[in-house]
Amino acid sequence: MGYLHNAFRKKSFRLLSFVVGLVFALVMGCQTSAQVASTEILWDTYGIPHIYGKNGSNAFQAFGWAQMQSHGNLLLRLYGQARGRAAEYWGEEYLESDRWVLTAGVPERARSWYSLQSPTFRSYLDAFAAGINAYAREHGDKLDDEVEVVLPVKGEDVLAHLHRVLHFTFVVNPEQVAGVAKEESKPGSNGWAIAPSRSATGKAMLLANPHLPWSDLFLWYEAQITAPGINAYGATLVGIPVLTIAFNDNLGWTHTVNTFDGWDTYELKLVDKGYRFDNKVRSFETTTLSVKVKQKDGSLLDQPLVVKQSIHGPVVSEKDGKAIALRVVGLDRPGVLEQWWDMARSQNLKQFETALQRLQLPMFTVMYADRDGHIMHLFNGQVPIRKKGDFEYWQGIIPGDTSKTLWTKIHPYKDLPRIVDPQSGWLQNTNDPPWTTTFPTAIKADDYPSYIAPRFMDFRAQRSTRMLFEDDKITFDEMVEYKHSTRMELADRILDDLIPAARKQGSELALRAAEVLEFWDRQANADSKGAVLFAAWAEQIDWDKTFSKPWNENFPLTTPDGLADPKSAVATLEAVAAKVEKTYGSLDVAWGDVFRLVVSNKNLPANGGSGNLGIFRALDFAPASEDRFQAVAGDSFVAAIEFSQPVRAMALTSYGNATQPGSPHVGDQLAIFVNKQLRPVWRERQEILAHLEERKMF
Repeated sequence: MGYLHNAFRKKSFRLLSFVVGLVFALVMGCQTSAQVASTEILWDTYGIPHIYGKNGSNAFQAFGWAQMQSHGNLLLRLYGQARGRAAEYWGEEYLESDRWVLTAGVPERARSWYSLQSPTFRSYLDAFAAGINAYAREHGDKLDDEVEVVLPVKGEDVLAHLHRVLHFTFVVNPEQVAGVAKEESKPGSNGWAIAPSRSATGKAMLLANPHLPWSDLFLWYEAQITAPGINAYGATLVGIPVLTIAFNDNLGWTHTVNTFDGWDTYELKLVDKGYRFDNKVRSFETTTLSVKVKQKDGSLLDQPLVVKQSIHGPVVSEKDGKAIALRVVGLDRPGVLEQWWDMARSQNLKQFETALQRLQLPMFTVMYADRDGHIMHLFNGQVPIRKKGDFEYWQGIIPGDTSKTLWTKIHPYKDLPRIVDPQSGWLQNTNDPPWTTTFPTAIKADDYPSYIAPRFMDFRAQRSTRMLFEDDKITFDEMVEYKHSTRMELADRILDDLIPAARKQGSELALRAAEVLEFWDRQANADSKGAVLFAAWAEQIDWDKTFSKPWNENFPLTTPDGLADPKSAVATLEAVAAKVEKTYGSLDVAWGDVFRLVVSNKNLPANGGSGNLGIFRALDFAPASEDRFQAVAGDSFVAAIEFSQPVRAMALTSYGNATQPGSPHVGDQLAIFVNKQLRPVWRERQEILAHLEERKMF
């Protein structure tokens, strides 16, 4: 009842805000053209900044200000880490982060990249930094004292943060280098592009749906940027000065993390003070850095960091007469921010691809749609040209004693898997390889080097494809409904085997478990009963051994299937059923009673779950207590766009558009998330003014 009362109060407040905003809009409609031309931020009632810049520099400055107002503490902490000085600022807990950043050469390379920017774009970076600093000067009381040590921010700090995020978090991260398999620990996403032939209105549609952790450098920030030559709406990661997923009146795109391999670790055989390469001994380039670590008494302790560079890249570990060196793509390509900026300024497919062809963005699938009716899937990435080996070979540690394994060039744009306007009329990607983007198959794996991408199609991709494949004419509202689907593809595939096996072989407990699974709706809605039991079973099975029919690319939507060992599957079901019943007092506990959405002081029942289960509305959970779990990653920013006239769009930033203490927008969209809805996108000035919360003039 408390939730309903709060929801009613919030709805009443928004109604009042709408009326006040409408009156204000009528008044502001009389403003002079000179006032319209001034730079300003119009904040709507969801804390979305709509930036109007009289030129590019002013727009960037306002965007820097806006990000500080919404995420100032987080932004400064991220910039401090990108400098490799976080341990100096905040203590030993950041020491490993600094070592990673400095070994990778992030701060030094950011300075080089800054000098390589075009004069115009360099001025934009400076303006973004100036906006950050201006906010801090005027509102330092709203920032935590401990993060102010990062100030002032410079343009090169913006690039250092970008570099750390893109190349040394998304392309490769420390956990992967330490031994985690390359394909694991990767954030995910959903992306759809629907052509006019499959759209109920005859207009192309786009679904943007990244799934990232709900914290730290992965947080999305929703905004609109309007300036001469640009009027784009979308989102970016906190601290990045351009929109990275966006749309305008004529086109839009989204990204998903693709099955891309842009890094390798090489094993070097150490000889004397060097390493063996092509039957010769090469010397390392060695630099000794000093990492300052803040002590509990406030003093600084210097710790030396010796960075060794081989022809492959920096040495990241040494043991038993061998060293491991890391090689990463894109370190010589500093223009990704300007590329994203020009993608948002593009007005048609040709202009958009002209920007893409620069290949400054090191990875990510690009899913695209436009007003002209074109849709496109591009397996974007700086893909190394490798002389040998398939995708699996390059997942291991590579011999580093020969130039035969050392890649030095990347594939040009024309070599990348790409399809425009497929026969099917739709494209999808859920972090699966490009070969499964649509059916009939439009991008054939055999036409590309075997190292570009693996061959598989997981259950989330199959669920995604099934929803598109089975609907000949998709309405905008249906696309939004499909986006919120919590149906488990795995359950649809395997329950017809598991339930009879439990009834045939199982104990009294297994029979009761089978009964619960029989009457379950096969979804992970808040009130779904049986989902907790099934998810617990799926978590315990050995996915490589469970199915009697493994995945087959000739039957991509119906495999894997069948139980290889029904007896073992039932034994696992009995074991998890006993645990579920003991923990929750019932086998049919509701999903939302166990899985929660917790942001700030809000604690609401979740819907959605692991993509491994074949759930399109993906959420990942972590233990919050002995018997409850809270969402920590997954559905984050969502945008559904139809390229009609005018463009129709709805969006949601699940956890709200702010993290700054005291902001009313921390978690304010969570109730919409719970209801499996999106909110309207306000792009026109008059409707923004009608929902105005705050205005900032520059």
